[in-house]
Amino acid sequence: MRFSNILTDTVSLLKQNGEVVENIKASVQKDKIFIQRSDILIESGDLIQHALSNGAEETYKVIDPGFHEKFHSIPAGYQMDVSKLGLPEAKSAVQHITYNISGINNRVNQSSNDNSVNVVNFCSDAQQHIAALREEIRRLNLPEEETIASYEVIDAVESQMASENPSKPVVKALLDALPNAGSIASIGSLIVSLFG
Repeated sequence: MRFSNILTDTVSLLKQNGEVVENIKASVQKDKIFIQRSDILIESGDLIQHALSNGAEETYKVIDPGFHEKFHSIPAGYQMDVSKLGLPEAKSAVQHITYNISGINNRVNQSSNDNSVNVVNFCSDAQQHIAALREEIRRLNLPEEETIASYEVIDAVESQMASENPSKPVVKALLDALPNAGSIASIGSLIVSLFG
């Protein structure tokens, strides 16, 4: 008999950092959950949600992930020690997942309407200089990997400039990470000069 034949349940993993992994084949027992996958990281404190065929949902907190490596014909996977949460505990635990997002006007709405108004004070000079940096990177015809890395650095500069308290040393360090070209250095010094 293959081990995968005993994995008759489907669960979702809710990580503490907000990441969700769905449609995981598992075997859910009273105080144990077995998952035979090694491509996901399950840690103590993560939540496992098990949707039942009758419409109910059970939530378990991982006490000990119990990861084991492959051994002969036994595939790598988890033999987790878990604690089943009651309904109030489960609701509270699921609501306390942290979502880390960044960027201008980014937000997460979960089971709610967004009636907020966002005001972004982003200097038009900064926007023009950021656009000029992107154009300069495109014009340089760098290798694809270096171009992508440069755009990521420019995105980080843009996020820093749009933040409530941009840091001049951080922006300068980011700009110093861009390819060494006179035009990029000139635009970079213009951006740094916006700090006064």
